[in-house]
Amino acid sequence: MTRSQPNWRSLLFVPVLAERFVSKAHLRGADAIILDLEDSIIPANKAAARAAVAAAVPRVAQSGAQGAGADVVVRINRPLELAVPDIAASVMPGVAALMIPKVMGPEHVRLLAELVADREAALGMAAGHTRFLALIETPAALPHLFAIAAEPRMAGMSVGGEDMATDLGAIPSADSMYVFAMQGLAACRAAGILPMGSMGQLAKIDDLDSYRAGLQRGKALGFTTAACIHPAHVPIINEEYGASDAELDRARRLLVAFEAAVAAGEGAVAFEGSMIDLPVVIRAQRLLARAASWTKAGGDQR
Repeated sequence: MTRSQPNWRSLLFVPVLAERFVSKAHLRGADAIILDLEDSIIPANKAAARAAVAAAVPRVAQSGAQGAGADVVVRINRPLELAVPDIAASVMPGVAALMIPKVMGPEHVRLLAELVADREAALGMAAGHTRFLALIETPAALPHLFAIAAEPRMAGMSVGGEDMATDLGAIPSADSMYVFAMQGLAACRAAGILPMGSMGQLAKIDDLDSYRAGLQRGKALGFTTAACIHPAHVPIINEEYGASDAELDRARRLLVAFEAAVAAGEGAVAFEGSMIDLPVVIRAQRLLARAASWTKAGGDQR
C-alpha cells in the first residue's frame, strides 16, 4: 500500500448539495475541499447527496485563483448503514481521502478500510489511494488514539469538538479540549500523520481575531492542519499554518550556518542570538519541505 502523505494546511467543508458553495469552492484557496455527506445533509437528502458526489468532485477540484486545484475529501456518515453506500459513492480516483466521524477504534478503521479496498479494486485504482482523516469525537475512543493513528490508510486525525464536549458534560472550549487534543497530537506525530486542530473557539465563526489567536496557539503547540466551515477562515489558516517569507528566509540561513558549523567539527552554533543544534535544524528542514510542497501545488506558501 502506498504511504505518500498529503501536506494540507486548510480544509474547507462544503455541503455537497449546496450549489452556491460548490460552485465557488475552487476559488477559496483551501488546500483541500471536504464534500460533506454528514452533518450538513438532513436524513431525507442522504441519497441525493451521495448521487451528487461524482459531479461535484471535478468542480471543486478545478484550478482556482491561486493556481492548482484543491484536493478533494468526502466526509461520510458514521452509522454503518449509511457509511457503506457513502463509500461506494465516494471512492474514486478524484477523491484523495475520506473523513470518518466518531471513530471508535482501530477495528472501526479496519472495517471501513476493507470496504474501501474492495471499491478501489473494483474500479482498478491503486491500493491505498484513498486515505483516511479520523475525527475522534467520543471519550470511549481516547484510549485508542495511538492505534487509530497508526492504521495504514490514516493521513490525519483530529480530537475534540462539540460532540466530545457534549459527551464529557463540558462547555466546548480550548481549555476543555486541551488535554485530549494534545494526546491526539502526540499520536499523530508518532504515526507521522497530520495533527489536525486549533485551540480557538469551536463554534464562533465571526470573530476572526479570536480565530487567528486559536490558530497561533495551535501552531505553537504543534498542529499543522485545520478544517473550517467558513471561507473567511481559509486565508487565516493558510497564513498561520503556513510560513512567511521571513520565516523561510531565516530557516535557510539557519541551515547554512549549521552546515558551516558541522564542516568545522562543531555540533552547535550561535545564530542570531540563539544556540542552534540538531532539533532546531530538523524543525527548519521540515518547514522548508512543507513550503516547497505548497509551492509545487501552485498555491501561496503562506
